[in-house]
Amino acid sequence: MTEKTELDRNEKIRVLIGDDSSDSGLAWASLLKNEGMFAITRQKNGRIILDCVKADVPDFLIIDAKMPEMDAAELISRIRDFTPCPPMVIVVSNYSTPQLEKEVMDAGASYFMVKPFDPSVMVKKVLSLYNFKAGNVLSSVKNELVNIEYVVTDIIHQIGIPAHIKGYHYLRTAIILSINDEEMINCVTKLLYPTVAQRYNTTSSRVERAIRHAIEIAWDRGDVDVLNSIFGYTVHNLRGKPTNSEFVALVADRLRLQYFPRVEV
Repeated sequence: MTEKTELDRNEKIRVLIGDDSSDSGLAWASLLKNEGMFAITRQKNGRIILDCVKADVPDFLIIDAKMPEMDAAELISRIRDFTPCPPMVIVVSNYSTPQLEKEVMDAGASYFMVKPFDPSVMVKKVLSLYNFKAGNVLSSVKNELVNIEYVVTDIIHQIGIPAHIKGYHYLRTAIILSINDEEMINCVTKLLYPTVAQRYNTTSSRVERAIRHAIEIAWDRGDVDVLNSIFGYTVHNLRGKPTNSEFVALVADRLRLQYFPRVEV
């Protein structure tokens, strides 16, 4: 029985959660286990979590941005110092600022999430990040979208759009929808905005304004080199910042060509 348990443990995605509270860590662990993963919880303490990782490096680490003795950014850096294959790290926080998010992402975090969120979202993030890193070939459209979601999120982070604003989430969803269905970008007002609005229980006009605000932040405060790499000459040739549809179309087309190239027959 012991041998089989150890075999099963090694074959599963191993997740270490740096939170042993019943409303967060234990609840997340239960859902992860239900999806066939091996999940354990530990006290929300940076030094304790570091010792656990040193003893047995997991595939995933879920930690709070601010913890006693050692915060997330320092913990991630320490882990990278002693192992060539560090775990993927999801950092959660009760609040978000551009500085905090940049700090943990620059340290090497794979994803940043702001509480409260649906625990099932945590499970989806773990699976999508794992599939992306492992280079798994995703056969279903659903899994393709989960995979591309990670790529879109990474680009938005690089551009410099902070995760705590609504436009961040609306823009990410709009880009993913446009990658999956080219008609979306051809019918922004009648199709794209209403679809995003329905998902977030809001209105099309609010979606449009929030996305426009997110793009303004990117153009005013974002990384120029990243913008140039994504948009090419358009960064300097467009009159001011791109429109919502131009921004979504450029990012969606780039990713569609990179990840879903068409094969002519």
